Amino acid sequence: MTRPFWETTPLDRMTPEQWESLCDGCGLCCLVRFEDADSGEIIPTRVHCRLLDAATCRCSNYPDRKREVPDCITLTPEVIPRLGWMPRSCAYRRLQEGRGLADWHPLVSGDPESVHRAGVSVRGQTLSETELAHEDDMVDHAAPDLLRERGLGD
Repeated sequence: MTRPFWETTPLDRMTPEQWESLCDGCGLCCLVRFEDADSGEIIPTRVHCRLLDAATCRCSNYPDRKREVPDCITLTPEVIPRLGWMPRSCAYRRLQEGRGLADWHPLVSGDPESVHRAGVSVRGQTLSETELAHEDDMVDHAAPDLLRERGLGD
């Protein structure tokens, strides 16, 4: 039996198609974050980037996202280890840490809705940054609970 590519191919050797397929569509990396001035901890909020399609938890303009949102981070194998704020449930982080993909991951389950059913995605839990009266209002939507591993039971 042939093992799946994510078990045999290092992140830095994946094709662009393989790399992109690792995204589970949770939307967690598209949340606006702030840094706690006292602790230096990066805290996610329940506010999402204006480009996130809240229904699909996918970027609405992925090819041009860097032009529209200059501070959008492009995930690469080199940058993943430096992004301690990446969700622990993220496939890129899981593979970089040697943990494998979760059972709910669409590549494992064969179903793109499995990430939502497992309670890993932010579907129905966020608001767009465009809905805020002022940028500083995002602090009112701090969501430190989103730092924990999601989709436990994998």
